[in-house]
This record gives sequence, structure tokens and C-alpha cells, in this order.
Amino acid sequence: MFEYMTVQEAAKKWELSERRIQKLCADSRINGVVHLSRVWLIPKDAEKPVDKRKK
Repeated sequence: MFEYMTVQEAAKKWELSERRIQKLCADSRINGVVHLSRVWLIPKDAEKPVDKRKK
């Protein structure tokens, strides 16, 4: 059984905004994400994506 966290939990864990997490999910930047209706479920063991905006 997989364990998931919400966008809010991921935002707190990775110190990012909820909107940024939603965008990463929509862009398939986080492995194993599940989209149910208006809810994103993120695996608890997912790695924080590398920020491509920084050099």
C-alpha cells in the first residue's frame, strides 16, 4: 500500500508554495503523483524536484 501526502504537506516539507507544488505535479516533475479530480496525491517518499530556474 502506498502512502501519499497532500500538496499542503509537500509544500511544508519542501519549503515551497502550494502553487509551486501544484505546478510541479501538473508538469510531471514529481514521480508517482496521482491526480484525482481536483486533488494531487504525492508519494511520501518522493524526492523534491531540482529547481531548474537556479544556475
